[in-house]
Amino acid sequence: QVQLVESGGGLVQAGGSLRLSCAASGRTFGLRLMGWYRQAPGKQRDLVAAINSGGTINYADSVKGRFTISRDNAKNTVYLQMNSLKPEDTAVYSCNVLDMYNVDYWGQGTQVTVSS
Repeated sequence: QVQLVESGGGLVQAGGSLRLSCAASGRTFGLRLMGWYRQAPGKQRDLVAAINSGGTINYADSVKGRFTISRDNAKNTVYLQMNSLKPEDTAVYSCNVLDMYNVDYWGQGTQVTVSS
């Protein structure tokens, strides 16, 4: 089992920045993929960014150039630096990890609200 604890959400004005963190604990050896998803009210949950154990990164087109994902393998933590935030970035952001057995785990979600 893997447990995920997220932090860093909140309210920010358009153009501002936030940094999300997601710390994994438990069976963390060999986490293959760590990433962030978001879900706005009335919409499906979409991938924001993901990074695999080799450092390969994938971003949603809507956040390229504004968001940066990184991971600290020693701390089993993944970060999402969000700059130039827009009102359309408002959503619940959830951390997701895929372990070495291809089992995925979700964090509890953290609200990000961007005011115009």
